[in-house]
Amino acid sequence: MTPRFLFFTGKGGVGKTTLAAARALALASGGKRVLLVSTDPASNLGETLATPLGPTPREVPGAPGLCALDIDPVSAAESYRHRVLAPYAGVVPPKELEGMREELSGACTVEIAAYDQFAGLLGEDGTSWDHVVFDTAPTGHTLRLLELSRAWTGFFAVNARGASCLGPHGGLTTRIDRFEEARRALEDPARTLVVLVARPDASSLAEASRTAKDLAALGITRQELALNGVFEPFEREGADPVARAVARSQERALEALPEGLRDLPRTTVPLVGFEAIGVAALRALLAPPRQEAARTSVPVLGPSPLPGLTALVDDLATRKSGLVLVMGKGGVGKTTMAAALAVALVRRGLQVLLTTTDPAAHLTATLAGSLPGLEVGRIDPKAETEAYIANALATKGAGLDEAGRRLLEEDLRSPCTEEVAVFHAFSRVVARARGRLVILDTAPTGHTLLLLDAAGSYHREVLRDASPSFAPRLTTPLMRLRDPSYARIVLVTLPERTPVSEAAALQEDLRRAGIEPWGWILNRGLPGLGPEPDPVLAARAALERRQEERVLLGLASRVLRVPWQAEPPVGLEALLALTS
Repeated sequence: MTPRFLFFTGKGGVGKTTLAAARALALASGGKRVLLVSTDPASNLGETLATPLGPTPREVPGAPGLCALDIDPVSAAESYRHRVLAPYAGVVPPKELEGMREELSGACTVEIAAYDQFAGLLGEDGTSWDHVVFDTAPTGHTLRLLELSRAWTGFFAVNARGASCLGPHGGLTTRIDRFEEARRALEDPARTLVVLVARPDASSLAEASRTAKDLAALGITRQELALNGVFEPFEREGADPVARAVARSQERALEALPEGLRDLPRTTVPLVGFEAIGVAALRALLAPPRQEAARTSVPVLGPSPLPGLTALVDDLATRKSGLVLVMGKGGVGKTTMAAALAVALVRRGLQVLLTTTDPAAHLTATLAGSLPGLEVGRIDPKAETEAYIANALATKGAGLDEAGRRLLEEDLRSPCTEEVAVFHAFSRVVARARGRLVILDTAPTGHTLLLLDAAGSYHREVLRDASPSFAPRLTTPLMRLRDPSYARIVLVTLPERTPVSEAAALQEDLRRAGIEPWGWILNRGLPGLGPEPDPVLAARAALERRQEERVLLGLASRVLRVPWQAEPPVGLEALLALTS
């Protein structure tokens, strides 16, 4: 029996949104009332459904019984601020009220406001629906969201005042019952199922396995595995070498399926030659038409004319210092691109710091080795939080009596502290690029946007508090990111419609913050196919070429392309080969 709450999670780019939407459609077609929700700050659910969405439920045309919404962190934060500040309106002076609003403008407020809306859907706000299907953000961000159920209820258990970095009470104490009910729902296997979505490749399956263990540790034990994009060649021993290579690569990954996934219930969704956009295509995804016996109207495309990753290496090799931010949606290959750039630059004689802000860090596994001149780091949220707390107690707490110190420590145990600590660590990494090349593999888009939001809040606060004589000499992290002579912002995506749209949305967010990307990398495009290509791969290659033209003609002035590799590019030599 299908439970009330279904979560689709996994590494970015594996098709969570597509499968969540298809499953929600199937439930609605069976006569159920279904709400489909995206918790991803960089949501593309509206594009997948081919209908505009907002923060309130909207009916999906052509799908009776199905409504959908995006949890919009910005609008959720504004509603949260209004609820917190309303009791003070007309009571405190306007200047003081504006100061309170500014205090509630940071990333902590955005996170807790989005979580509050999410928690409500697991409780009283979701009672109108037979099923609520959650399309979640990539793994690291989602685990953080689910951990908040325990973190905030645990925080309230030892902090009856409700004080936090959000201020006294912070509008939270009235939500204690709501958060506790969300936790009970998540940990109840009769009510909650998590679908681990993965592609049939080693990296995706390894992350699904880690996520399964992490979820079990959070008390979320009912899980399924959904294998998306499983390729079945038109001719098993046909003449198409690319088709044979794709099939064999997937087979090897599935033969080595991690032990933690083998016993899970499993569904398989085939690789198809069409875009799963709109209700009709999503329905077809779960029941795809059989391939025609003959190859009819199959376009034969040669290799793409776009330059490779060497163009960016050549540009960076002329610099002795500076920052490179590799950004994009989860699962598009940011870590691989960042590692390949770092290895190539070190081989050219430069000193490079390669680090990551991604909670689900994979740099060490991707490199699978070390190089003189290459320093590898990681912004570890838990380690940074403990260091931040220790520093605050040693400085701010030094002059406090025992009671005051206890209150400070209590406040520092707020889940918001992690966001603040990670931002401080990020700022230190940005500053290190003054004296050497720093390549930063960022977390998936939604998580990174929250980090940039923190940078913006800090920038405004510093400028507001600085004296007129000192302000011109200030340099904030946001100012460094805006400086093209200091920072190169590189967007990585796949040559597919939805990933390109997501990268375009990220680019607009960056531009609103005054940050202009250097260029785009289109990763894992199919190589040139032979004269008798597999029909599905040929159809997908034609779709990819259409997206290349879309990016070139309207989205980016610099576009690089890295082709799909039959073997995962793991290890120093394999990474170096990507730039040759």
